[in-house]
Amino acid sequence: MMYDLLCIGFGPASLAIAIALVDRSSSAKVSFLERQPRFAWHAGMQLSGAKMQISFLKDLATPRNPKSHFTFMNYLFCKKRLHNFINLDTFTPSRLEYEDYLRWCAGHFEECVAYGQEVVSVEPDGHEDSGHGTADRHDDHELTDSSAKSQVTRFKVISRDIASGDFTTRVARHVVIAVGGRGKIPAELPATHPRVVHSSRYVQHVATALPSQAAAYHVAVVGSGQSAAEIFNDLPTRYPHARVTMVIKGSALRPSDDSPFVNEIFGPECVDGVFAEEGAVRAARIRADRATNYGVVRLALLEHLYEKLYMQRVKSEDPDTWLLRIKTRKRVAKVIERDGKLVLGLQRVREGKEEGDKSGEKGKTRERESRRGGEEQEEEELAVDAVFVATGYEQTAYENLLVNTRALLTAQDRNDGQTTFPVRRDYKIAFDESKVAANAGIWLQGCNEKTHGVSLSIPAPSVSSDLRFPLVPYDYGTVLG
Repeated sequence: MMYDLLCIGFGPASLAIAIALVDRSSSAKVSFLERQPRFAWHAGMQLSGAKMQISFLKDLATPRNPKSHFTFMNYLFCKKRLHNFINLDTFTPSRLEYEDYLRWCAGHFEECVAYGQEVVSVEPDGHEDSGHGTADRHDDHELTDSSAKSQVTRFKVISRDIASGDFTTRVARHVVIAVGGRGKIPAELPATHPRVVHSSRYVQHVATALPSQAAAYHVAVVGSGQSAAEIFNDLPTRYPHARVTMVIKGSALRPSDDSPFVNEIFGPECVDGVFAEEGAVRAARIRADRATNYGVVRLALLEHLYEKLYMQRVKSEDPDTWLLRIKTRKRVAKVIERDGKLVLGLQRVREGKEEGDKSGEKGKTRERESRRGGEEQEEEELAVDAVFVATGYEQTAYENLLVNTRALLTAQDRNDGQTTFPVRRDYKIAFDESKVAANAGIWLQGCNEKTHGVSLSIPAPSVSSDLRFPLVPYDYGTVLG
C-alpha cells in the first residue's frame, strides 16, 4: 500500500500528528511504526509522586485546538475526574496521570499503529518520469519541471518485527522520524554493566541491580537534573538502609526557571528567532537557554531534598551515619570492579567547569587541563553496589536510519563532514530540490535543538500547512507554513 504518511515512532510527537489529522478530518492514508510492544511514555521514570514540569494546557491538542476531543481537560471529563482535578488547584498533574492521558489518546489509534516494529532503514524509492504522464500527484502538488524526471517521489521504510524477525517494507510519500533519544552514559562508565543503569531504565532495572530491599547497599546517582534528583529521592523509599551518594559537577543543585518571561523562550516566535540566527550566535543563544531546562530541578523537590539532608544533621552530628550525601564539583574519571563493588574514581571539577558550562574555547581549555592531570587529579574513590546515571539523551538515532538517503543532499551538505541532516524551519530535511519531488519528504522531530532551540523538548504540537494534508511538526502550538 502507498501511504501518504508514515511516522517512525509513536510517542507524543507522532501521537500529536494522529490527533491533528483526526481534528482536521483528514482522509490521508497514515501508519505509525513503534518499536515498543504497546504505548508507553517515560516508563523508566514513572515514580510515585513525580509531577509534570509543564502545564497540562501544553497537552497534545489545546494550544492548537482547545475544542479537540483529545485535550487533557476532555480526558479528565471522560474519566469522570474533572471536578476532582479542579479541586487539586494545580496546573501540573502527576506524571502517572499524564501518561494515562497519553495512553487514552493512543488508544484511539490502535488500528493504524504497528507495535513491535523496529525500523532499520529509510530509502528513496520511485522516481518521477514526467515524460509518460503518469506522475504521482497529491492534492495540489504537481511536478511539471523537466528536472522532475529523476526526482524521488516516495520512500521505502523497512522494519523488522521484533517477535518474529520478519522484515516488512512500506512505501510513503512523506515520512516523519520521531524516535526519541537514547540514554547517554559518559564514556568513563561501563555502559553495558548490569549495575550501571541509565535513568530511562530505572524503574524496570532497579530491582535487578539491587535485589534485596533490606540490604545496606551503597548506591551512586550521577547527574544534577530532575531525573537524577527524583532517583536520589526515590531510592531511600525502596531501600531504607541504603546509603545514596549523588555525584554532581556543579557546586550545588540548581532550580529550574519557569518564570513567565523565561517561559517565553519556549514560544513559537522564539523558535523563529533561533532558527534565523547565524551559527555562532545561535549556538550561544541556545547555550544560555539550556540553563532553564537542563541540569536543573523543580524547586519543590529541591526544598524537599534539602529538608531530608537537614534532618540527618538534626538526628546525628556524625556524618558517617548519614545515609544521603551530595558530592559537589566531582566527575567520574574512571570505574573499576573490585571485590564485587564498582569503584568510582572521582576527580575534582575545576572552577568554571560546572555541568553544562561549555562557553567557548576557555571552557574547552579548562576541560582539557582538568583531564590531563590523570591520576594526580584524582581525589577519592567511591565503592558502590550500583550506579544510576541521569546524564541526558543522545538525539542521533535517526542518522543510522537515513544513511541511504544522504545521496539526496546537496553536494555541499554531503561533503561537510557531518552525520547530521540539514533541516528547514518546518523540520523538513533540506534535500537537494532537484533530487526530491516537492510532494515528498522526510521530517525530523525531537532532534533539532542545534537549529531550533530548546523548546523541542517541551511537548506541545502544532500543525504545518507545508503538505496538502495536515502534518504536525512537534512545535509549540502554532500554525506553521
